[in-house]
Order: sequence, then C-alpha cells, then structure tokens
Amino acid sequence: MSQFFYMHPDNPQQRLIKQAVEIIHQGGVVVYPTDSGYALGCHTGDKKALDRICQIRDIDKSHNFTLLVRDLSELSVYARVDNSYFRLLKNNTPGAYTFIFKGTKEVPKRLLNPKKKTIGIRIPDNKIAMALLAELGEPLMSTTLLLPGNDMAEFDPDIIRDNLEKQVDLILNGGYLGEKPTTVVDFSEDTVKLIRIGEGEPSPFE
Repeated sequence: MSQFFYMHPDNPQQRLIKQAVEIIHQGGVVVYPTDSGYALGCHTGDKKALDRICQIRDIDKSHNFTLLVRDLSELSVYARVDNSYFRLLKNNTPGAYTFIFKGTKEVPKRLLNPKKKTIGIRIPDNKIAMALLAELGEPLMSTTLLLPGNDMAEFDPDIIRDNLEKQVDLILNGGYLGEKPTTVVDFSEDTVKLIRIGEGEPSPFE
C-alpha cells in the first residue's frame, strides 16, 4: 500500500520531501507532480524500480526514458549538447518540455535508447519536483504517468491513488494538474525536430 502525502504547491514541506527522497533511495517508485501532469520517478541506479515503472506503463526498454535535472549545468553532464542550442534551451527552461539528446557516459546504459543511445532531459517548472531534486542531489529517473491506452497524463491525485496505490510506494499530491504531457523536442540529430506537441509552447522549436 502506498503512502500519500499532501504537498503544499508553493512551499513544499521539507519534512515530507526528505521522506520522499528516503523512499527513492530505498528503491521506491514515486508519483509526483510536474508542470504537465503527474509523472513516475525512481532512482537512476535502481533496475528493479525501473522494471516496475515499465510494468505500470506497459512499455519496454526501447522507450525514451527521461532524467529530471535541476538546471542547464546538470543537463550538460548527462547530454551531449551542441553549443549553438544553449540559448534556445536557456530561453525555454524550466518548462513543460522533454529534450532528447545523445547521452554521455554518465547515463546508466539501461536508461539509454538501445538503438539511438539517446536520453530525455527535463527541467520542470514545478516547486514540488524541484524541491525533490534539490534534496536528492542528483537527477531523478522519470517518465510521464501515461497509463496503458491513454494519451493524456494523469492529473487527478485521487484517481491515481485508486488506480496505483498497490503498485507504487508514494504519491505526492500536488493538487489537480493539466492533462497534457510534455512537448518533446529532439536535439539528437543535425536538425531540431518536434516529436510531440504537448503542454510546452512548440513555436520556439519549429
């Protein structure tokens, strides 16, 4: 049975954030709010937790997984970023985007797309998610909470609790959120490519 924390959206309770990070370190799978619906997260080094997330979402290892990071300096540790793209990224982060890059050696192999060796990178504009990252002190393995057969992210924490309380270890209730997943932008090839239009405004990348 999962724990269920009511979080203050603007001033997340540090005591609860610390407990959430302890659960992540112990191999837990957490549901947390972002600026584009809820997401599933776990420790980047935890294979069993990643397998559980794949099972919940009914996805395989070829899925583009995402690292949630705090800022652009952290992004460049895990992604190979062309210098010409930095201004574009700086002007649009934090925000409801997932950026696809070629991964560096710092990214665990099982998180990379097996064919393209790419990784998603996300800098969320959500105070609960950012508090979680600050306490964790490292990226969080993340994927949008899209349940099998759905194309909209889960947005209602009570419905999430009904559906997933036996499959996850913690749900951070940050209130009702938007249903759209992130806008996905691929920077891994020579040209910038929009893969999915979601919550983030697509025009800067068109």
